[in-house]
Amino acid sequence: MSKAPISATLAPSERDEVLQAIATIKEKLPFLIDLTNEERKALPKMGDKSRAFVSKALEVAAQNPDFLSRSFDLEEMRKDVQLFEALYPVLLSLTQLQELVDDTFLAVGSEAYAAALQVYTYAKASGQGAGLETVVEEMGQRFARKSRKPKPETAAL
Repeated sequence: MSKAPISATLAPSERDEVLQAIATIKEKLPFLIDLTNEERKALPKMGDKSRAFVSKALEVAAQNPDFLSRSFDLEEMRKDVQLFEALYPVLLSLTQLQELVDDTFLAVGSEAYAAALQVYTYAKASGQGAGLETVVEEMGQRFARKSRKPKPETAAL
């Protein structure tokens, strides 16, 4: 992790522009779907190793359509392969962007929390008589432990 603290702002107008850009991406990809976990698990996966296999199968099917079933839609397979290949760089770019946003979000949250802990420490140390008792008590609720309910005693037989 970078040792340099993050010192940046994101104005509401800039945030809105980013959100609009994301909305535009969604508009440009109207065919996107949302799978359930069960649906994801049930699908055969095409990874890097399978890409060459799929390309070769498409080539074989295109050159030898006679052995395919009449119900086999070669054009639909071609469209699926083309869409997969077109989406691949988009996925890589979005994945990289999400990792950067996730890491920045985590780091800046950590910085804010560390600063808040310092404020709490200073307020506790100098809060007596400075009118900070209530605020320090409210902040201290973050660290309050929930009392454990005593286990009910079992009746002896």
